[in-house]
Amino acid sequence: MPVLPENDQKLKTMKRLATSLLVVAAALLALSKYHHDTGGWAWLSAFAEASMVGALADWFAVVALFRRPLGLPIPHTAILPSNKPRVADALAVFVRDKFLGTEALLAKIPALDPAAALAGWLREPKQAQVAADKLSEGIAVFVRSFDDTALKESLAGLIRERARDVDVSGAVGQLLDLFTENRRHQSLLDEGIKRAALWLDDPAVQAYFANRIVAVAGEEYPTLISALGLFGVKTEDVGVKLAGALVRGFHVYLHEISENPEHERRQAFDAAVFGFIDKLKQDEGFLERIDEAKLALLRSPALSAHIDRVWESAREHLLLGLTTPGSSLRAGLTDALATFGDTLLSSRSWCDALNAQCAQFVAAIAPALRETVANHIAQTVRQWDDAVLVQEVERSVGSDLQYIRINGTIVGGLAGVAIHAVTTIFA
Repeated sequence: MPVLPENDQKLKTMKRLATSLLVVAAALLALSKYHHDTGGWAWLSAFAEASMVGALADWFAVVALFRRPLGLPIPHTAILPSNKPRVADALAVFVRDKFLGTEALLAKIPALDPAAALAGWLREPKQAQVAADKLSEGIAVFVRSFDDTALKESLAGLIRERARDVDVSGAVGQLLDLFTENRRHQSLLDEGIKRAALWLDDPAVQAYFANRIVAVAGEEYPTLISALGLFGVKTEDVGVKLAGALVRGFHVYLHEISENPEHERRQAFDAAVFGFIDKLKQDEGFLERIDEAKLALLRSPALSAHIDRVWESAREHLLLGLTTPGSSLRAGLTDALATFGDTLLSSRSWCDALNAQCAQFVAAIAPALRETVANHIAQTVRQWDDAVLVQEVERSVGSDLQYIRINGTIVGGLAGVAIHAVTTIFA
């Protein structure tokens, strides 16, 4: 035989007890009638008869709450299923007014002291880790389920909108000014001088100059070159000597430029650079081309694709950190929660402030919460099947209702004896 749940077993036991008392009363009545209500049997008959009436009346009352007695269509029976909508509304109003009143909820906050309770819970390393893990899992679920298409489009639009207002031309001008600030551009000239000196020291370069000198001289002064040949002078030697003299002379010239900050070549370089920068900053065509390039970049599908890639990469890194046990993100979140708990415990003012915030939050959501919960309860009860509703309620309070039948049997019998005594005395 299957084992019944505790409530069902208790209900079944109480029903059997109440019914047994009714049967006993009926047996006593039959026995007293068998003796024709003579002598003491009259008293027993009065007790048994009234007990049966009380037992039957209370049985009818209890059964009528849940169903129609004996299946008969008696008015005002099966009260609970017949009045389910009204019961649903009454239950919802009861819970709303007695349990979810704003004042009642606010009165619980000082006694509960949620801030201190939270702090004491979070300061335990294991609890802080559990909280961090659960919070990470919750955020990961949200991130996975969140449709970020609209967000990415909004982000791209925001970037384009903000970038459209950026003065790229002005930024270019500032960059160029920065290039010349504190004579930074002279470093470029110094680097050029250094590289030119190294280049001239290269034997291959010097040989190239010697050959070019001979070639040019042969083209421009063929008579002079022929005369040198008559005197036994090699034109190649002349070219090498002239090339060496040119390199040495140019080295000296470069050295003078390098050592003299006010050299005329440096001043000429300054004039050329500043002139070029001023021209760029005032050249409308140049500035327009910069703005056109900026707008073309903003309209480019490549920008949207790049934003998508950056977003997806950030999203994947976030999910990886949230879902990986022992990750640096989870460890940091655990430390942050534990630190928050320690801070709360060390400062009563922080706890009071957090409790005050809780009170404000409760006060703000309580009215909507009351109505939402009440509507949910009412709708849920209304949607219950009548049989399920009766079964659940009877399972919860049915065993207590059987005491009504038991008391009705006993009290009814005692009332019957009292009535019999009165009628006997005044007969």
